[in-house]
Amino acid sequence: MSLFAGNEDANRRAAQPLAARMRPRSLDEFVGQQHFLGPGKLLRRLLAADRLGSVIFYGPPGSGKTTLARLLAQESRSHFQQVSAVASGVKELREILAAADDRLSAEERRTLLFVDEIHRFNKAQQDVLLPGVEEGAVILVGATTENPFFTINSPLVSRSRIFQFEPLSNQDIETLVRRAAADPERGLGRYQVRLHTDALKLLVETSDGDARRALSTLEVGVLSSPSPPVEFTRQLAEESVQRKAVQYDRLGDAHYDAISALIKSVRGSDPDAALYWLARMLEGGEDVRFLARRLVILASEDVGNADPAALPLAVAAAHGCELVGLPECQLTLAQAVTYLACAPKSNAATVGIGEARRDVREGQLLPVPVHLRGTGYAGAKRLGHGEGYQYAHDQPDAVAAQGYLGVQREYYRPVDRGFERELAQRLSAIRARLRGKAKEEGSRRMDETRTEETSP
Repeated sequence: MSLFAGNEDANRRAAQPLAARMRPRSLDEFVGQQHFLGPGKLLRRLLAADRLGSVIFYGPPGSGKTTLARLLAQESRSHFQQVSAVASGVKELREILAAADDRLSAEERRTLLFVDEIHRFNKAQQDVLLPGVEEGAVILVGATTENPFFTINSPLVSRSRIFQFEPLSNQDIETLVRRAAADPERGLGRYQVRLHTDALKLLVETSDGDARRALSTLEVGVLSSPSPPVEFTRQLAEESVQRKAVQYDRLGDAHYDAISALIKSVRGSDPDAALYWLARMLEGGEDVRFLARRLVILASEDVGNADPAALPLAVAAAHGCELVGLPECQLTLAQAVTYLACAPKSNAATVGIGEARRDVREGQLLPVPVHLRGTGYAGAKRLGHGEGYQYAHDQPDAVAAQGYLGVQREYYRPVDRGFERELAQRLSAIRARLRGKAKEEGSRRMDETRTEETSP
C-alpha cells in the first residue's frame, strides 16, 4: 500500500463531480424508487431474506440505477464488479465470470456484476452471461434506459427480475439539492450556500427528474460564484442551467410510449396534453407520416360517427403533410390533433367490427339470404336468387322492411353523443321495422312448416 494512498484517495474524491460525491452510502440515504425499495416492498424483502438474484434496472438517466447497484453489493456483502456494455467484449466477460466462480469457491463470496447499458450488448455477449446467472456465481444487475422486453434476450429477461425506475419526484430532487448544499464533507457546505426559494424551484423544475442534472447545475452555480457565502439566486440558477437534449429514440421505447400518450390524450379529450406529446415527438425527429397515419386511424377508432367530419379532416391533414412537409406541417398536425381531441367521441364502429369479426372467426358463418344473393348470371333465377328482394329506393323513406342477415344481431350501437345521437334515434326506428318484418316472416315459415307436416 502506498504511503500516499490517503492523499491520493482525497485527490480523486475532490476531482469527482458533486453528483458522484453525494452518492448515498446506505439504503437509508437512497432517495426515490419507493415503489419497489420502500419498507415491505419486493426488493427490500429480497435483501432482508438474502435472496437477491439477477435483476434488470430499467429507467431514465439520473434515477439512481448505478448508485443502487453499488448499495445492493454492499447490502448483500458481495464483491462489486462494474463493466460497460459499450467497452466490454466476450473475452472480458468470460474472465470476470471465471474469477467470480473462483471467488465463490475460495471465499464463499458472490460477485455482483453491474453491466451498464446492457441493451448495447449483442446476442452473443448476452448469452455469455447466462451460465453465470443460472449457476448463481454472479448476481447480475443490468442497467438500461431501453425497454428490456425489446432490447434484451428473452432467456436473460426470463431469469431476471425487472425493476422499473421512475424519474425522481420534485420532492426527491429538492431533498437531494438541499442535502448537497448543506453537506460540508462531500457536498458544498463549506461554501455556505444560501438557496433562494425561487432558485430551488427552478432547479427542481428544470431537472426533469434527473438528480445528476440538478446537482450539476447547483455545482456550476456555486463554483462560479465569488467567495463564500454564496447567494444562490434565481438569476444564478438560470445562468447555470443548460438546455437538456430531448431524449427520444424513434425506434425504441420512447417512440411507443410517446405515441401511446398522444393517442390516449386525444381519446381523453385533452388538447393541451395532446399538443405537448405531439411537440415531444416532433422535437425528437418523429416521422410526420407516422403521426398522420395514427391520426387517421384515431379519427375512426375513437371519434367515429359522433363527428363524421373527423375522418376527412384527418385524411386531409395527412395529405397536407405530404404537400408541405416540415416545419410548416406541424401546424396541420396541431390543427388535426386539437380538433380530434375536442370532438365528441364514439368507438361504436370499432366495437361493432370487432364483435362481427369475432363471430366469423368463431365459426358463425351465416348463409347469404336467398333474396340477397347475386342475380347477375344465367341460371340465378332458376335457383331462386333475388326472389322477394325489395329495392330500398322504391320505399318512401328508402327503408325496405326485409331481413338482411337471417338472424338477429346488433353489432353497431351508437352512443348518445354528437351526431351518433341522431343516428341512434333513426336506427332505433329502422330496427323496429326490420324486426317486425323478420318476426312476420318467421311466423309465416312456421305456418308453412306445420301445413307441410299435416298434409297427406
